[in-house]
Amino acid sequence: MKKAVLALENGSIYKGSSIGVDGERSGWVSFYTGIVGYQKVLTVPANAARIVVMTYPLIGNCGIAKRFMESIKPWISGIVIKENSRIISNWQAEEDLSTFLKRKRILAVEGIDTRTLMVEIREAGEQFGIISTRDFNPASLKKKIETAKTNVLDIVEKISIKKVTRISRGDLAIGIIDIGLSNTLLNQLETLGCQVVLIPYNTAYNDILNLSLQGLIVSDGPEMDKGIYRVVDTVKRLLGKIPILGIAAGCQVLAMAMGGRVERMHLGHHGLNYPVSRPRSLKGKITSQNHSYVINEDSLKDKSVKVSWRNINDQTIEGIESKRLKASGCQFYPLPPARGEVHPVLEEFALTLQNETN
Repeated sequence: MKKAVLALENGSIYKGSSIGVDGERSGWVSFYTGIVGYQKVLTVPANAARIVVMTYPLIGNCGIAKRFMESIKPWISGIVIKENSRIISNWQAEEDLSTFLKRKRILAVEGIDTRTLMVEIREAGEQFGIISTRDFNPASLKKKIETAKTNVLDIVEKISIKKVTRISRGDLAIGIIDIGLSNTLLNQLETLGCQVVLIPYNTAYNDILNLSLQGLIVSDGPEMDKGIYRVVDTVKRLLGKIPILGIAAGCQVLAMAMGGRVERMHLGHHGLNYPVSRPRSLKGKITSQNHSYVINEDSLKDKSVKVSWRNINDQTIEGIESKRLKASGCQFYPLPPARGEVHPVLEEFALTLQNETN
């Protein structure tokens, strides 16, 4: 196997072997703690330009199947794993992980002690890094990291749909501002029988109002991307005029449109088992999360904006709502409880829209 390394901005070097394509690619180094779901990690647009460390030691045992793609292509910068499974044990698999990585031009490193790497990320915090199969000089890699880190992320423009598109029919017309739409969200709205209208991220607010929508969703996507600030301005103009739901990065957009501020966490939330609860409730829910930024509670000056969900582990904000502004958001992913089912957050949003219409 060809040699490959992961270098971090603090100077740490992790040596392994390449199971993807040759080259170099940089990005914020985050992690994923789930035992399953590596294809989702590779293809969800929220991971655009990230290098993701998979903490579960064996990856690839289910292979790759087209039906589980979250987007038309992977947007990830690279992936770091302990061991690539040589055996595929899934009747739905169409190809193995390494073949997929090479076909989609993704850099990947195998043979890294991901437990040790994760301990470093936990203690030092998420940081910028680079995967390389060409350059193994620590000083040279550090310089490349410093240069790449100064570049502002500008990928929403590439991810977002290019024109307003109606993709399903139904009685309830819901628009989605696409900053990184995942197929899981789309499938749930279709299960609800909604008429879904995909909207480019740079669509003017008056053009959105002219679409005669009952409600609007700001989708998930890469955090703090250059294109997101344009969406913030659009959503600010729409507040109070149309019911809005922000999901994950879309929730951050909503918070900023309400005058709030988001800030980078020391250690983000990336996995399947994060508990959340509503204020003054003793009942919790287990959620899937994938965010490195969090809403600063003190920055929410509008008295109508309330915290609707909190992370039980660290009490960070996982949801906001304002009845006056007709808006709500969840920082976690509203994943379906099972195939063909719909998450309660989406069911409640659809029910609210139906009640307003009636």
